[in-house]
Amino acid sequence: MTTTDPSVVASTAGGSAPFVKDVVELDRVVIRLAGDSGDGMQLTGNRFTSETASFGNDLSTLPNFPAEIRAPTGTLPGVSSFQLHFADHDIMTPGDAPDVLVAMNPAALKANLSDLPGGGLLIVDSDEFTPRNLAKVGYATNPLEDDSLKGWQLVSVPLTSMTLDALADSGLGKKEAERSKNMFTLGLLSWMYHRPTEGTVRFLERQFRRKPEIAAANIAAFRAGYNYGETTEAFAVSYEIKPAPMAPGRYRNISGNQALALGIVAAGQRSGLPVFLGAYPITPASDILHELSRHKAFGVRTFQAEDEIAGIASAIGASFGGALGVTTTSGPGISLKSEALGLAVMTELPLLVVDVQRGGPSTGLPTKTEQSDLLQAMFGRNGEAPLPVVAPRSPADCFDAALEAARIALTYRTPVMLLSDGYLANGAEPWQIPDVEELPDLSVEFATEPNGTTADGTPEFLPYLRDPETLARPWAIPGTAGMQHRIGGLEKADKTGNISYDPANHDLMTRLRQAKVDGIAASIPPTDVEDPDGNARVAVIGWGSTYGPIGAACRRIRSSGRSVAQIHLRHLNPFPADLGEVLRRYDRVVCPEMNLGQLSLLLRAKYLVDVQSHTQVRGLPFRAAELAAVVQDVIDSTGGTQ
Repeated sequence: MTTTDPSVVASTAGGSAPFVKDVVELDRVVIRLAGDSGDGMQLTGNRFTSETASFGNDLSTLPNFPAEIRAPTGTLPGVSSFQLHFADHDIMTPGDAPDVLVAMNPAALKANLSDLPGGGLLIVDSDEFTPRNLAKVGYATNPLEDDSLKGWQLVSVPLTSMTLDALADSGLGKKEAERSKNMFTLGLLSWMYHRPTEGTVRFLERQFRRKPEIAAANIAAFRAGYNYGETTEAFAVSYEIKPAPMAPGRYRNISGNQALALGIVAAGQRSGLPVFLGAYPITPASDILHELSRHKAFGVRTFQAEDEIAGIASAIGASFGGALGVTTTSGPGISLKSEALGLAVMTELPLLVVDVQRGGPSTGLPTKTEQSDLLQAMFGRNGEAPLPVVAPRSPADCFDAALEAARIALTYRTPVMLLSDGYLANGAEPWQIPDVEELPDLSVEFATEPNGTTADGTPEFLPYLRDPETLARPWAIPGTAGMQHRIGGLEKADKTGNISYDPANHDLMTRLRQAKVDGIAASIPPTDVEDPDGNARVAVIGWGSTYGPIGAACRRIRSSGRSVAQIHLRHLNPFPADLGEVLRRYDRVVCPEMNLGQLSLLLRAKYLVDVQSHTQVRGLPFRAAELAAVVQDVIDSTGGTQ
């Protein structure tokens, strides 16, 4: 925590305080909430995040929850956490480590304490530190009483019993009342960090409108937690983080999956096409299906298929029928969709394929993040089946990446893979709501007239007669008079689309499909390079969600007086046309990835540049401090100070 000179004011919100408390002004703070998967940590974190966004802070979040639907209560596998980094300035990550840890039980404490730096604030629910709960996680003695936590600022709060006291007259049973302790915790944190409260009250009223007694109990617990913070001597100070300066406009807090879904809706609106989503539920992509199902008014139709193959097959059928076909999944689903992906390549229909990556292989780590599907996206199909690959860099950027993927799919008549990941999907940040009229025009012209003639001069439709600029074939809606054509997975004859086994034709069509994807580079902006001084000798290149940690690491290095360049790729197939030239400007190129070096492999193969790979597959994002140390070592090894 970085502090400025504290000012002393009287607390006024939520009631009158018996004494004056200090208000310490901070420029940033990282809070982690941890508890049992049934303790409502994700809900608490999301509500705190929403109020922080409405207050105007810049923010970034990292939800982290178990894969088990309901692990045994109080055990380490059942620990769920939510980390929020918010500040009065632009930030890029959810923070390397928390400044404040709220642990709702011994399991949450044991699973997260090692991440809390010495001297950090530790708030625990002392009611949960019973002999039985301690034994579940291997504590021989109570850490709240044996001085093992003396290296931290420990504040033991009987959250459970105070929640029960606050709801004594609510008419709820003990178990039902205990479920509101997360709202008591939220109230306490709202007081500590001067968060608005009205939005949470409205949310609870709306969320439990059919159960008013539950709504009233949660609101009472929330207010009790706020008042406890204001009146207790356990917290002598509260903290203030002023709003961050932002460009004028309307903002909302948004997760990556929400942003991606809205980007798909916007693509439908800007193209004038109906949107069809064929999807099978899979973590962490299911929220896209949930979000899109709410937007029927915008011409979006969602189909929850019986399996992954049916999901993509239905989307291909929708594209054949003149819609913007979309299918969403994670890595295991891409494996199942691979044959149908080849069909989409062969038929040359626009299709948006969203892969929200997670830890693998097989079922792997369903709720943890990873970037290990890049090579699968590039090559995971039989035969020569190239398709473009696009990756967003932040939760809000998922909106723009979805629009870009749709642009490529519609312009070049090709399936496009969009590689998000679990960190982006579940993380959140402020998003400036764009003016719809300023979004790219994605309008499509369908084929309505014959474009060729038969040998005897009769007009005919040639479904594989290509646009000379994009090499895209015409798109004709079935049922259009005179536009009859054949479609399927067998090789197509050039121009006519008839089934062909001719060796020369297969060679030609294979090369045309590759050339079409390669040609997309002409419509891609130049490589995005951040090199403020222009004299860096070391560049750090990344893709996808590594953007934030790499950017934060580069900021640290520059603040120490060194120079470093950051290169970030949105387009992974094809690469930007100038990428090879850009990479050769630098003495050393470092590539951090949450895999075992997949982008590094592609860059070395294509550009013969000795890219230094730095990898991790821990199911968590990189830490900026770790990356800064790695890059600093590379800079030092160049023999210079820049």
